[in-house]
Amino acid sequence: MFKNALIYRITQWAQPSLAEIEDRLAAARFAECGATQIESAGFVEPRGDKHGALAESIAGHILLKLCTETKAVPGSVVKQRLEAQLEKIQADTGRKPKGKQAKEIKEGIVHELLPRAFPKRATTWVWVDPAAQRVVVDAGSLKKADKVTSTLVELLGGGLTLTLLQTEASPATAMAEWLASKEAPAGFTVDRECELKQPDSEKSTVRYARHTLDIDEVGEHIKQGKLPTQLAMTWDGRVSFVLTESMTLKKLKLLDVVLEDNERSRGGSDGGFDTDVALITGELGRLIPDLVDALGGELQRNALPGTPAAAPAPAAAPSADTSTPPWEEPALATS
Repeated sequence: MFKNALIYRITQWAQPSLAEIEDRLAAARFAECGATQIESAGFVEPRGDKHGALAESIAGHILLKLCTETKAVPGSVVKQRLEAQLEKIQADTGRKPKGKQAKEIKEGIVHELLPRAFPKRATTWVWVDPAAQRVVVDAGSLKKADKVTSTLVELLGGGLTLTLLQTEASPATAMAEWLASKEAPAGFTVDRECELKQPDSEKSTVRYARHTLDIDEVGEHIKQGKLPTQLAMTWDGRVSFVLTESMTLKKLKLLDVVLEDNERSRGGSDGGFDTDVALITGELGRLIPDLVDALGGELQRNALPGTPAAAPAPAAAPSADTSTPPWEEPALATS
């Protein structure tokens, strides 16, 4: 269900009823791109049932599914047609269009070709956990996740305010410490994939794939100033993932022990959607707090008047970098 996870903190939300959330999402139900439309986005049924609910609540966890459809015209085709039209205009008038006029001609060509372009669809899972004051987006980049959360803030109402979850120690600093010391944080193991990058203009990069990282060579790279941007890890022998410098969890995978336990608990019958939701929210619901603890606890922000405070974070480890991470993003809030 979730292949990636970007985590946001709910700093304020007067949560509407599920029925009200459903009504709000219905106004943004997915519709296919029109003939000359480049992109269309909207919510679809998480269970896949036609005309079903757009917001599913399982044991207090709200699951949403955003669908995006895009159409693109091959750039080579546009360029070929544009050059042909510009040459024809030059032959007819003695003047070749440039600047704004050429741009308008190009836009006209794209508009003309769009009805014949093949659409491409992608879906993004969203998990809203009101009890833990978290929103988790199945996105591998901040740009994509921020686009989704901006839509949520606009639609869900209740004065929803979201901030990207930040920790006292930046992931890059913590990952460097784990690799240099050859010691993973409690409850985690370091796996066999890593990327190290020099934080300068050259951005020299070293990548390890299917390679043990418990070697002196990795520590030498870190001593030379390279910082980890990605590190493969496993939590509690149950979930594997790749942690990035931006606090994104990529390549999420439930391991066999989790799937076998789940199969035994449901007696071999197909538990369907509810079972899948319980499984992923149960595992990630324990992984996320443990990862935050391993990164020194959650970065505390100055609470606004009337804003519910997040749960206190554990004290940071002495080696934690307590400066504000450079990747901190501004809060998203309803107007």
